[in-house]
Amino acid sequence: MHARTPEQASFAASIDAFCRAKTGTRAQRDALTQHGVEAHNPRLYAEMAELGWLGVGISPRYGGSDGGMSEMCLFAERTSYGLAPVGGYITTAVAASPYAKFGSEAQKQKVLTGITRGRVEAISISEPDAGSDAAAITCRAMRTSGGFLVNGQKTWCSNAHFADHLLLVARTQSSGSRHEGLTMFCVPTGTPGVEIRGIPTLNGKEVNDVFFTDCFLPEDSVVGKLDQAWPQLMSGLNSERLLLAASMLGRGRRAFDDAVTYVKERKQFGKPIGSFQALKHRIADLATELECCELLIYRVAQLADEAPDRMLPREASMAKLKTTETAKRVALEGVQMMGGYGYATEYDMESHLRATVISTVYGGTSEIQRDIIGKTFGL
Repeated sequence: MHARTPEQASFAASIDAFCRAKTGTRAQRDALTQHGVEAHNPRLYAEMAELGWLGVGISPRYGGSDGGMSEMCLFAERTSYGLAPVGGYITTAVAASPYAKFGSEAQKQKVLTGITRGRVEAISISEPDAGSDAAAITCRAMRTSGGFLVNGQKTWCSNAHFADHLLLVARTQSSGSRHEGLTMFCVPTGTPGVEIRGIPTLNGKEVNDVFFTDCFLPEDSVVGKLDQAWPQLMSGLNSERLLLAASMLGRGRRAFDDAVTYVKERKQFGKPIGSFQALKHRIADLATELECCELLIYRVAQLADEAPDRMLPREASMAKLKTTETAKRVALEGVQMMGGYGYATEYDMESHLRATVISTVYGGTSEIQRDIIGKTFGL
């Protein structure tokens, strides 16, 4: 395990204790999630806000505690391990970064203060024909009297159905390269002309299509500079990839611990199945891989904390790639080791599998992460 400061160790222990009390049993989690359908429980999230945890990466000026990436990763990891239904945290934390770096004071007061009080934020970038190729965005924000008129469709927008605002990336200029002419906007989800439709998935209610039809946004909706969304987006990739990695480290460790508990208790041929070499070696390999993921994540988080403006495309992509692929492998191996029980909804392993399989797709697929890493070597 990576070295933690006394404050970080205390923070992690507090989260663990909270989760044991609030989400420690299957009955508690079912009650909070409508039997696994909802990924986020506002009441539980509000309790965390009261404890000051949601502002861990936000300036005290807006109600936060001014922690760094290491503390944010700890929160994502330990809540994920504890199976706490706070699925709104990752998009909220990632959205906070552009507001903190580029937003107006009014936007910071509204959005960042809201985050520390338990409000959820969403990011709207992907489109039906612009997923991994984000520069292909066609959703248009056209100049009009007093602001902009937005038309187009976004998709795979996580948490939009219960978020306060969408951090929208739309095209405001067609000349120049594809990466130019994109602008960020702060869009309240209740704005006329915005329609949010859920997309049914294996993992319940998480993602949405968002349709913009003559949606008027005033001038002060622009986040940062006009036509400069691309460099603004690039500056926040460290946080997105690291937080996703940390979350999957927590889920992977939970799947691992559940599998170990099972193979210690399950007996066949007169002894625990974990004593058989085939499973013992499998457990050893998974434990080693998870340890590597933890060391990588918190090393990159430390680098980010030491130089917050430093771009870490190689390291952040490595953390996201390695951890999500490892978590998926742990869950798959867990199902295999548990046999039919790993497939049954009576146990958590099947939900671990659903949660980890999709993690290699969102936030930049594993293939895209490998491509980014390769490019950093001049390939």
